[in-house]
Amino acid sequence: MRVGVVTFPGTLDDRDALRAVRLAGGEPVALWHGEDSLHEVDAVVLPGGFSYGDYLRAGAISRFSPVMERVVDAARGGMPVLGICNGFQVLCEAHLLPGAMIKNAHRTFLCRDQPLRVENTRTAWTGAFEQGEVIRIPLKNQDGQYVADERTLDELEAEGRVVFRYTAGATHGPAGFEANPNGSRHDIAGITNAAGNVVGLMPHPEHAVEAGFGPDEPGAGTRTGTDGLGLFTSVLGSLAA
Repeated sequence: MRVGVVTFPGTLDDRDALRAVRLAGGEPVALWHGEDSLHEVDAVVLPGGFSYGDYLRAGAISRFSPVMERVVDAARGGMPVLGICNGFQVLCEAHLLPGAMIKNAHRTFLCRDQPLRVENTRTAWTGAFEQGEVIRIPLKNQDGQYVADERTLDELEAEGRVVFRYTAGATHGPAGFEANPNGSRHDIAGITNAAGNVVGLMPHPEHAVEAGFGPDEPGAGTRTGTDGLGLFTSVLGSLAA
C-alpha cells in the first residue's frame, strides 16, 4: 500500500513519518505541498513541524496549498488521512476535523513522552490497538491546546469520536506527570471525523516506531518503545481489508 507524506515549508517530521510507513510494511511516497496531485497513494499523512512558521495561525496557510485541495477531496471520498501535530492543526483549518488548536495553557513549548488512552479502535488508524489501552509516545508542541464549543465537544463524546485522551498515573508515566499537559478540552489528544477515515492527534507516533528509539522505560506501554507503530500498521490493515 502506498502512503503519501506531505512536506510543507517548515515541516520537520516528514522523513520520520516516511520511515514509519516503511517500518510498518507500506510504501512511503513523498508528496510536495505545491503539487496538484497525490500520485495515486492509498492514504495520506500530514506530518508535524511549523509549516510557514506558524504565521497567522498554526496550519492556517498550509490549508491553502495546492496539494490540500486533493487531500480534502480524497478525505471526503473516504481515503484515510492522518494529521500529526501540525498536521492535526492543518486538518482543523481545512475543516476536515472540528475545533481548533491554540497556544498551550502554560504558554510554553512542551516536549516529553506522553501517556495516552486509546478511546476509539474503529478508525482506519487505530484498529491495531485495544479499547482502553494506554500507550506512550512523544509530545512536542506550542499550539497543542484543543478547543471547541460545548456543542461540538458534546457531539464528539456522544459519537465516540475522541480517539486518544491524555492520561497519567503511577504506571503510565513518571511521578508528576499531570493528566492534561496543555489544557486541551476534555483531555482530548486526538479525534476523528464521523466516517473514521480522518484522524488528527497532537503527539508524535512516528517517533515511537522502533525498539530502543522510543519511550521504553517502565510505564511506556506494552509495545516496548514502539507504541506509535500501531497507527501505521492499522491503516495498512484497513486498506487491505
